[in-house]
Amino acid sequence: MSASNDAPVGPLRSTQVLSTHEQIVRALAQDILTGRLAPGEKLPLEADLLDRFGVSRTALREGLKTLAAKGFLSVKTRVGTRVTDPVHWNYFDREVLTWQVSGGMDAAFRRQLAEVRRALEPAAAALAAQRRTAEDLFAMRHAVQRMQVKDLSEHDFALADLALHVAIGAASQNPMMRSLASVIETALLEVFTLSPPTRDLRLQADTAAAHERIVDLIERQDGPGAAEAMLFVIDAGYERVEAERRG
Repeated sequence: MSASNDAPVGPLRSTQVLSTHEQIVRALAQDILTGRLAPGEKLPLEADLLDRFGVSRTALREGLKTLAAKGFLSVKTRVGTRVTDPVHWNYFDREVLTWQVSGGMDAAFRRQLAEVRRALEPAAAALAAQRRTAEDLFAMRHAVQRMQVKDLSEHDFALADLALHVAIGAASQNPMMRSLASVIETALLEVFTLSPPTRDLRLQADTAAAHERIVDLIERQDGPGAAEAMLFVIDAGYERVEAERRG
């Protein structure tokens, strides 16, 4: 993702313990994603990387193979290993998106995520209105009820918000759409914490009500209405975050 004038927003903390292979891959991926290793630039010498990570040559080479498979590196005989152009990076790889989020979400990333959501989630809501089951509606209602709980923590509100969007994706009964939605769940959970409605009870109530309206329209099998209501929620959340970032 390209850089922007505002500083990236930091990620949620993770207690996950990474393997040696994962540490190598994530560290180099973040060097590439943040521009510390620029497109076209050759990777440091193998000896320098071995010294940096304190690993075996086999472990290092396996890590580089993983990055090459995800489109980050080009390995050519007599040319060396170079960082590829961002057009080759697979942002719809769950790990790649996780690395991007863990490095912070700048304005360009937030805008691009919103654009993907605007293309995907209203369509999922419209399909859900046609195909939802009683179990789907129960999951949606439960998520909304969680969003309405007073004194809910920012993280728990974000989890409830995410659960609703996941339930709507599942209710679309389109496995390809659901798979695409699942890829961005990590980024969604992150962005939902940037300007949490729980800081203001009225805002929390209004946000929960806007989400409840999506469910109401899905239950009434109003596809166009559900899509419009979803678009409203996406845009309202995006504008709230950007307004707060502008300060």
